[in-house]
Amino acid sequence: MSMHRLKSVLLGIGAAMTLGAPGWAQAPGVATDIAAIHSLAARVMDGVGTPDQIIQQGASPHGYSLRPSEARALEQADVVFWVGEELTPWLDHAIESLAADARVVALLDNPKTLTREFREGATFEAHGREDEHGHEDEHGHEDAHAHEDEHAHDGIDPHAWLDPENGKAWLDVIAAELSQVDPENASLYFANAAEGKKEIDAAAAEIAQMLAPLGDARFIVFHDAYQYFEARYNIPAAAAISLSDASDPSAARIAEIREYVENQGITCAFTEPQFNPGILNAVFSGTEAKTAVIDPQGTDIAPGPGFYPAFLRSVGQAIAGCL
Repeated sequence: MSMHRLKSVLLGIGAAMTLGAPGWAQAPGVATDIAAIHSLAARVMDGVGTPDQIIQQGASPHGYSLRPSEARALEQADVVFWVGEELTPWLDHAIESLAADARVVALLDNPKTLTREFREGATFEAHGREDEHGHEDEHGHEDAHAHEDEHAHDGIDPHAWLDPENGKAWLDVIAAELSQVDPENASLYFANAAEGKKEIDAAAAEIAQMLAPLGDARFIVFHDAYQYFEARYNIPAAAAISLSDASDPSAARIAEIREYVENQGITCAFTEPQFNPGILNAVFSGTEAKTAVIDPQGTDIAPGPGFYPAFLRSVGQAIAGCL
């Protein structure tokens, strides 16, 4: 290669690096908790940077041991987006010690977030849409925080990402927060949020079409994590086998659910990938109910900006396929 040609190539590489540098060099460090929140942040940051995900897919968010790389992500974060300590009380301590100087945004605490109280009892079909409210109301957070070492089932149900309207609201929250720390990219953040909301609307419309013919189909879930999705599409579950994904159901609860299945014409039950199928067999052996897998974490979906709408579709497809 001639010297003139070599200089031209080097100058071209240098120019490309210079043009590409500002967006990445100024990208804030962002840490998120679960895959759904990581996806929303990644959608807003598209073209600027990439957020870090603290809790890996497939792991229970209710109890988790940070890897060194995840601890470093918190230490280096300028902004931390998480659902809140209602979902991951253990993470609150990690944020306080590792990300003390970061902007910390608990999405459940935002006034735009639609929240719901936990349902009570093994069967809860009477717990309807009237319990929906905005976060500006009093939620009794002190109850939700009463037992920091377990997934307490009073107070606010933290699985709010299963309502696509919350996903859309959180895109705006994320864009606004990032614009505060990185004002040069504010217009891109808000443009990305607007596009992300269109993508969620498209997924939500597909899901509504999928689920509309199901009518009064009756089903139960393994643990009570889906009421935000159920209420959005008017397909309430009749019961939950387990109180939470952090504990197995008692023998008495299994007996109560089994009797309910036999007497109430339950057509489908949803288990989750990480649960022992023997528990489901104990409830449904000898009945005509079908079983199917539903995954509230979207373990098999590729992480990134497209995760969230794909995840919502996967939940809708699982329900439609079984019912």
